[in-house]
Amino acid sequence: MSRRSVSTRGVKWPIVSAVGLHGGMDVLELRAEADAILAELVGAPGGSARLREDQWQAVAALVEERRRALVVQRTGWGKSAVYFVATALLRRRGSGPTVIVSPLLALMRNQVEAAARAGIRAHTINSANPEEWESIHEEVERGETDVLLVSPERLNAVDFREQVLPKLAATTGLLVVDEAHCISDWGHDFRPDYRRLRAMLAELPAGVPVLATTATANARVTADVAEQLGTGGGEALVLRGPLDRESLRLGVVRLPDAAHRLGWLAEHLDDLQGSGIVYALTVAAAEEATAFLRQRGFRVASYTGRTENADRLQAEADLQQNRVKALIATSALGMGFDKPDLGFVVHLGSPSSPIAYYQQVGRAGRGVEHADVLLLPGKEDEAIWRYFADTAFPPEARVRETLSALAGAGRPLSVPALEAVVDLRRTRLETMLKVLDVDGAVKRVKGGWISTGEQWVYDSERYAWVARQRAAEQQAMRDYVSTTQCRMEFLRRQLDDEGAVPCGRCDNCAGPWVDSDVSAETLTGAVKELDRPGVEIEPRRMWPTGMPALGIDLKGRISAKEQCSTGRALGRLSDIGWGNRLRPLLAENAPDGPVPDDVLQAAVAVLADWARSPGGWAPDVPDASARPVGVVAVPSVTRPQLVGSLAEGIAAVGRLPFLGTLTYGGPGGAHAARRSNSAQRLRGLFGAFTVSEELAGALARSPGPVLLVDDYTDSGWTLAVAARLLRQAGAQQVLPLVLAAAG
Repeated sequence: MSRRSVSTRGVKWPIVSAVGLHGGMDVLELRAEADAILAELVGAPGGSARLREDQWQAVAALVEERRRALVVQRTGWGKSAVYFVATALLRRRGSGPTVIVSPLLALMRNQVEAAARAGIRAHTINSANPEEWESIHEEVERGETDVLLVSPERLNAVDFREQVLPKLAATTGLLVVDEAHCISDWGHDFRPDYRRLRAMLAELPAGVPVLATTATANARVTADVAEQLGTGGGEALVLRGPLDRESLRLGVVRLPDAAHRLGWLAEHLDDLQGSGIVYALTVAAAEEATAFLRQRGFRVASYTGRTENADRLQAEADLQQNRVKALIATSALGMGFDKPDLGFVVHLGSPSSPIAYYQQVGRAGRGVEHADVLLLPGKEDEAIWRYFADTAFPPEARVRETLSALAGAGRPLSVPALEAVVDLRRTRLETMLKVLDVDGAVKRVKGGWISTGEQWVYDSERYAWVARQRAAEQQAMRDYVSTTQCRMEFLRRQLDDEGAVPCGRCDNCAGPWVDSDVSAETLTGAVKELDRPGVEIEPRRMWPTGMPALGIDLKGRISAKEQCSTGRALGRLSDIGWGNRLRPLLAENAPDGPVPDDVLQAAVAVLADWARSPGGWAPDVPDASARPVGVVAVPSVTRPQLVGSLAEGIAAVGRLPFLGTLTYGGPGGAHAARRSNSAQRLRGLFGAFTVSEELAGALARSPGPVLLVDDYTDSGWTLAVAARLLRQAGAQQVLPLVLAAAG
């Protein structure tokens, strides 16, 4: 067996001769044809690019043997080369189009461009291009498409599932499941939509090859995915390789607070090779870091769940062309961004899972010899993990309520309609319905969801195991930060890589290569940036669907005469500036007490900035720029001193009359149902507040805008209900001011 190496995209790949592994001239010819396609794919037609032996083994399994295969290989190994080469070979032999199921929009865009280089006609169907769906479907039916990339959410769309999916299943030449760990609820990124693939796998004609790929599957996830791949098609072939990334140098820089981390980044970003990604745990943190780095003269762009699609495309292009030093991103950037020469990945805060961390850092060093990966953990990380942890499968009582509501409705119910009867937030309710759909208990149809009437068992043991797994992942991430052993070996062992050994490159193996120093001037600038209070709070403008069914006659748009204006908060609980200051103050078990002086002064500063903003207090309301005539407090059962002293303190500093507090008569406190969905939240609040005669008289004596003060807003319904009452009692405008906003 002969061995040599070539360079493709800057990466040296070992080449193992096919002779002795796959005998016969036909196989040698097939291998030569495959290598020629690879050369076109990587932009080196006529060059020496060749599939590595492990890649060729996967291609041969798909094309020669028409197998079902699971490939578990590190990021940058070349999984996409396998399915594009296999696609070209199969299409030349008369097979139907390849269908690739992928959750990664950025990867889809990269792959459509890469496929074109090899003469492969690829299209994508996802949430970003609905205007193209019909024409793409027509091209697929005419046989003009070689590859169709589909987001998993499309698999559960009624029209696609009933009209397009059966045709695809009947004509597909190769099915590819990218990020296959998402199939398994034992994995770190379980997505119920992926489970629809079981039905498609069962319906595929005999002999249609299937390829599942992932870089992040431990032994249990690998076994689970392989078992599912075997549905209707025999035992799956598992090709698992070592997960070392020889180009990556891992390190941890421990700093005392968020200001030091921002300052460190500003002073060391230019020292990092090329361009890269700086990951933040929240949208707010990403926006804070972007603003500060821009102030310091860096060309950076924010990339989060709030970023418009056009801006995402521009940001991706700017990073690809090295027009920016870094994208400051949340996990919205995903693992599908393909830039082989990405020089670094820095994390401002620890992800909650070492497996997810391995996946994100795998963006770096794919086409360069060296790339730096640095983690800057924060004290607030675990609070942020808890904030986003409300994703566990709901308790059985909630599931049974949902099934009962669907069974008794006699018609399809939409998610907003279900919110009126099931006390779950929308995203959690939607995820639960998808799981029940996969389990056969419910079905999505036009108009909403229906019950199938099939018996369903609540698998409490499995759900509890998943919860324990999440807790174990969090502990492993703490261990990664504190370990004195090799960091790459640690991550590889988390993925059950049997070949894990010390890397010799990380800060624990070879010693730290960066210091933790931050100059006084930079630190002062970072503190100033993080200490700047004030974020806008958008008011509620529409009543939730289904309120009349609950006996509450509210529907449609909230009357302009009853709305509150856009408000202000000192900060978001998810940011690394004021969020860090406010989380302990508003924690569930925090003691009540007077508002701290620095928090009161920050609230006063927010009010001053608000008054000076373009258009004044309420630029969208005619004649609303006048100064507020008084302050009203929202009642609080849990923190009456905090809210009361905040309202009275603002009134005293601003020389405004404190008009009083709304009266609350509901059970359990005005904030008892913070995590409910909109319909349930409004149901709990409607009728709970009243305006006392004293407060009504004060509003009548002082007509004009009033400040409405509370400690926290999450859903926005407390402010909406309170504002409606105050507007009805004579307030010309209601201007909400709270300490913290969610999100």
